[in-house]
Amino acid sequence: MSILGNRVLRSEDDRFLRGRGTYVENLELEGAASVTFVRSLMAHARINGIDTSAAEAIPGVRVLTADDVPLPAFGPPPFGLPPAMGRPLVAKDVVRLVGEIVAVVVSDDRASGTDAAELVMVDYDPLPVVVDPEESLRDELLLFPEAGTNVAGRTAPAAHAEDLFDGCEVTVSGTIVSQRMAPCPLEPRSTAAAFEDGRLTLWLSTQTPHQDRDTIAGMLGLEPAQVRVIAPDVGGGFGAKVIFASGLTEEILVGWLARELGRPIRWTETRSESMLSLPHGRAMRLAYTIGGAKDGTILAYKLDVLADCGAYPTLGAILTGFTQLMSSGVYAIPRVEAEGTTVVTNTTQIGAFRGAGRPEAIQAIEAAIDRFADEVGMDPAEVRKLNYVGEFPHKTATGAQYDSGDYAGALELALRSAAYEDLRAEQKRRRDEGGTKQLGIGLSSYVEITNPLGEGELGEVEITPDGGAIVRTGSFSHGQGHETSFAMIVADRLGLPFEKVTVHKGDTDEVASGTGTYGSKSTQIGGTASGEAATTVVEQAKQLVADYLEANPQDVVLDLGLGRFHVAGTPDPSLSWEELASRAEGDGRLAELKASHEFKGAPTFPFGTHVAVVEVDTETGQVELQRMVCVDDAGTIVNPLLAEGQVHGGVGIGVSQALYEQFTFGEDGTPLTGNLTTYAFPSAAELPSWETIEMETPTPANPLGAKGIGESGTIGATPAVYNAVVDALSPFGVKHVDMPANGENVWRAIEEAKA
Repeated sequence: MSILGNRVLRSEDDRFLRGRGTYVENLELEGAASVTFVRSLMAHARINGIDTSAAEAIPGVRVLTADDVPLPAFGPPPFGLPPAMGRPLVAKDVVRLVGEIVAVVVSDDRASGTDAAELVMVDYDPLPVVVDPEESLRDELLLFPEAGTNVAGRTAPAAHAEDLFDGCEVTVSGTIVSQRMAPCPLEPRSTAAAFEDGRLTLWLSTQTPHQDRDTIAGMLGLEPAQVRVIAPDVGGGFGAKVIFASGLTEEILVGWLARELGRPIRWTETRSESMLSLPHGRAMRLAYTIGGAKDGTILAYKLDVLADCGAYPTLGAILTGFTQLMSSGVYAIPRVEAEGTTVVTNTTQIGAFRGAGRPEAIQAIEAAIDRFADEVGMDPAEVRKLNYVGEFPHKTATGAQYDSGDYAGALELALRSAAYEDLRAEQKRRRDEGGTKQLGIGLSSYVEITNPLGEGELGEVEITPDGGAIVRTGSFSHGQGHETSFAMIVADRLGLPFEKVTVHKGDTDEVASGTGTYGSKSTQIGGTASGEAATTVVEQAKQLVADYLEANPQDVVLDLGLGRFHVAGTPDPSLSWEELASRAEGDGRLAELKASHEFKGAPTFPFGTHVAVVEVDTETGQVELQRMVCVDDAGTIVNPLLAEGQVHGGVGIGVSQALYEQFTFGEDGTPLTGNLTTYAFPSAAELPSWETIEMETPTPANPLGAKGIGESGTIGATPAVYNAVVDALSPFGVKHVDMPANGENVWRAIEEAKA
């Protein structure tokens, strides 16, 4: 019986639960100096001078400014962004956001570094500030005068059709602001570095060890072979811990200092630093128009996106491309136009954050569907059913090639599991009674793209002398459970007990190549690559067994249930993996039981339907989420326990955007929510348990049939909860509520509708 599809407990959890995880901050690095970054307190200002004398009077302290760091500006990454908008590693003439590095303090210990940083005096000449993307778009105040514009990127449709909505009996327009969010990983970033014998070793809290190695090597003028990156356990990333794409400069500076000063260097960011310097997510204004017939058929859809990418354009400047691609969601809309414009502002940069451009697309189309259903007087579930894509593969009007799906099946399963008709009856009862606490029911049908760049990944499998197996993967786990899922895949191919397979990752000297983990791509490419490498090892083992049993290799078979090789039709003699490895090692042939495989994967399109039930106090605006029913289909599921964990975490972030989280800045660019006291980060006490419903529609895009699952829950949850809040308020004439849709925002929506 195959281990795949079973609820196998995570093998890595033993060390985490016992407090034996290894993080960069735990690293013993003898003689290491500590780095403290002096950061700008102003969002936009000219630097007239920096006085470091008082700080350097502290024994063992050295302070470096931009003049001491002869490194080029970082980025923008190779996404076709304006070259004039690159980020200096240390600000020299101008600062463009609160938290930008203006000086670097190196000290023998962390405490003296903190004291010294407070003594560095910076003479600022304040400059006008722009934090509103719409204001930035007017180009009246340029953050980069040499660029001549604040526009960092544009995505546009192939053509604009003036007759886009011709023939539509009903059109509805609206705007959704997908508010700025902070990733808030449990472990903030941490970096250590040592330079010895011409090689730089970096320990990083990252999602992408190999890509970080190449980025840092390039910035420091080194060859990749001169840099080793080791990524130990990582306490969450959510898309933000990707140096090359997120414009992270601290890790580069730590590496440079280790080489420049000839001693080990280490830095761990504080929580307040993390809130300001780790890239934020979302920050998009989405204006939509949807049109169709009175019978509920949707004929046309238009989406205009204005995105904020913060002070320096990085990955955030191109995320509107994903929003544009996925703009029509699960619906077979014949005419679609979507475009996006991204501008710079005096705020923290925007990067990838659990969904990266795809949640915003679904937030817009799902709000539009509910508004359209209301306009034509139909149940929102019926409008969805009527307009789903039904045949696969399917190419959307924006060019996305959906691989497989059963959107109607997911909706029916969600409605049945939630007892949808009973919920509507209870809602009607409450409305008839006219009480202050009203019920809202929200639907969200979503599709997303995983492995969106169509990347590949390395997998390597090696049989050990005791007959176990080592898997080396270029993928990287920062909470996803690869040590379990990849071991399951390889154990299944080799016929080995799960406990005999060990997964190695995160060391660029041990693993030849890798793209790391983002875009929910790990199992479909990294897991596939490891599985294919295991299959190759089996074929090579058959050749070896044939030599020992004096048989034809084509006649040798592997009994997966027993983990033994024998000649077809003759169970004896046979060799187990342990026996084969022992003999091969004795003969100097163990290396023949090793293989690597690079799998080049295509994008896949997970989908699902979420149903949210909320209770809204119409006097105070308080919203309580009572139920969350989630049907998420990610193709073939390797381990349902891991999949549910990913859905659980994803839904938590999705609900949090709908009801709680928002990172805000004052008009002068000062962060107003720069710590976990002012940033509304919900605990488990604010969230109910989710009801997760299994559904599997395999993809033809890889041998496993697997799609990504890490971001799906987030993408489906936010619009479901948002639609539920609006649904609860619809008797008051409310059509829209600003997110987060709780408290003051809900109260204001009710008051405005009354007015």
